[in-house]
Amino acid sequence: MLIITEEQVRERLPMREAIRLMRETFAALRAGTARNQPRRRMFLSTGSVLHSMAGAWGKYFGTKVYATNPKHGAHFFFLLFDAATARPLAQIEANYLGQIRTGAASGYATDLLAAPEASTLGIIGSGFQARSQLGAMREVRRIREVRVWSRSDRKRLSFAEETGARAAGSAEEAVRGADIVVTATSAKDPVIESGWVAHGAHINAMGSNQAQRRELPSDLIARAGLIAVDSIEQSKIEAGDLLLAPVDWSDPRLVELAGVDHRPAGSPITIFKSTGLGVEDVSAAAYVYESILRG
Repeated sequence: MLIITEEQVRERLPMREAIRLMRETFAALRAGTARNQPRRRMFLSTGSVLHSMAGAWGKYFGTKVYATNPKHGAHFFFLLFDAATARPLAQIEANYLGQIRTGAASGYATDLLAAPEASTLGIIGSGFQARSQLGAMREVRRIREVRVWSRSDRKRLSFAEETGARAAGSAEEAVRGADIVVTATSAKDPVIESGWVAHGAHINAMGSNQAQRRELPSDLIARAGLIAVDSIEQSKIEAGDLLLAPVDWSDPRLVELAGVDHRPAGSPITIFKSTGLGVEDVSAAAYVYESILRG
């Protein structure tokens, strides 16, 4: 069994390839040749949480296990197995693996749902996930202006300096008039207002994957012409943006990303509500594993 480090994942998995992998992964979900098992969590009185999620894709299946603590950070590991024999193939340090596949899923969704001429990007949040989201947006659209806002002045200014973004003075300044909006925060309550979002904008909401947290307000959910999720099954468990709106799960505007093949007519507001799938980790891990085997 291979032991694969964070450094090896960074070296072997560029964003462009990760987006291609997410395209293939969602196509496999649509065809019924891939499977996803929603995340499960065990909460401890210490504040620590154990998370696990799994999936199957092509010749591989596997599970990601990670532990988080609000004071001490997070630690991610992925275990990759051979689908035919159940033989363990690799143990992978998976912090960056999760970061890049999350960005890549948003990149794939944006390529489908954002206006072809989209060129302005507003980002709420300045952490590691925001960086991955920015990298993905730049792969699928000719982004000419990036505006970023976060609660931390220091992090916002550092993010802007390192990425070529402009540090906005407020969340409204970052979002108003943007063709693409990304929310990548740990907020419990909405971080943007519906009135800031332009008609025809595309939104990637990926910061919340717990039922009690949301980044988008209910009236923005109501305005959207299409709301794509990575998994309806998983969204019913942990997509707080939708659960707290609340949405009607039979609403025809609400679809799985795997079933979307083009931007809706009429250029409505579109939303990709990402919670992150175990099967995305499987395809990304398999790519890194095969790349290392090839040398």
